[in-house]
Amino acid sequence: MDKFQEIRPYQDDEVKAVLESLLRDAEMLDSIARFYAPNFSRVLPFAARIFARSTLKKQLRGVDSIREIQHVIATYMDKMIEETTTSLTHSGLENLRPGRSYVFICNHRDIAMDPAFVNYMLYHAGFETLQIAIGDNLLKKRFVSDLMRLNKSFIVKRSVKGRELLASLRLLSEYIHYCIETGSNVWIAQREGRAKDGIDRTDPALLKMLAIAHRKEPMRESLGRLHIIPVTLSYQYDACDTLKAQELYMREKEGGFQKDEGSDIRSIVTGMMGEKGAVHVAFGEELELDSDEPEKIATAIDAQILANYRLQDINYLALQRLLAAGKLTETETLKASDILADWQAKADDLLAFEHRLNGVAAELHPYWLRSYANSTLLKA
Repeated sequence: MDKFQEIRPYQDDEVKAVLESLLRDAEMLDSIARFYAPNFSRVLPFAARIFARSTLKKQLRGVDSIREIQHVIATYMDKMIEETTTSLTHSGLENLRPGRSYVFICNHRDIAMDPAFVNYMLYHAGFETLQIAIGDNLLKKRFVSDLMRLNKSFIVKRSVKGRELLASLRLLSEYIHYCIETGSNVWIAQREGRAKDGIDRTDPALLKMLAIAHRKEPMRESLGRLHIIPVTLSYQYDACDTLKAQELYMREKEGGFQKDEGSDIRSIVTGMMGEKGAVHVAFGEELELDSDEPEKIATAIDAQILANYRLQDINYLALQRLLAAGKLTETETLKASDILADWQAKADDLLAFEHRLNGVAAELHPYWLRSYANSTLLKA
């Protein structure tokens, strides 16, 4: 296990020291204070920090294992779900065989909440919780790194180049295989970076990485060891939809988007605390691998992810608005006309849609609408 020390999650014997460090981290305590008592935190930030430390210390009293940490996290999840979702449902858990470990390859819409919702479903169904792949680009703040690694996250090194990159990919692949061999489930996104345009596509490079650990075997055999299951997250509302639209606008109009130091943290917090509406987690079926071509395997994963995606009224309303504005290609226009021919929006959904769209700057509307409409076009 020592060979994985620099990327693996924390272990039970490391929990106490890490928690003591976190309880002294002012930035983390301020974040918790804003989550639990935003008004108090704004008016009396120092007092709110003391209150957050006291509350957290009380909640963590006697906690000295990763399993106990996850019990505490579950209470935070319960609060977040109650406050930011109207429903949380699941399907496909019957596809999981008790006693078998899986690599769950998931569409990627939200940095923190995608694995959190999958984990929540597994936790409450009595399955082994996930080890979560997370990019080192998200771990620039020490307290974020510590929190993630306490919650069974392992590190994907994206900042390395050349030979170091190849070595890190091999180590990552070996670690994921080690997890499966030793009884742990693994979550990993289908691509690097979230799908900001609503198009979920698996990067074949991900599959090549997963196979490196047994590179002398045919890919179907190496990947077969991992018992891959595609997972689909469907959010009625993307809490980061405006942030994503802004990034797409900047990339198209100004030739690029430069993240500032707080961009990723802002996306994480917005994703956690923002309105999500109805959320559905769909577990697909274990992949039956009959090809050694990563592109074909990626297509098979995408087919399940798309088939299990649940469209909401906002997806149809966004498509309807683009159609009316003449913002679709000729092929898309024909497809949209067929999709919308027998569809009628409910009055309440239309009002909610207009309210949400009115909160978005006009120049971002095409990108915002596309992020919801593309799923509808792809499923047609």
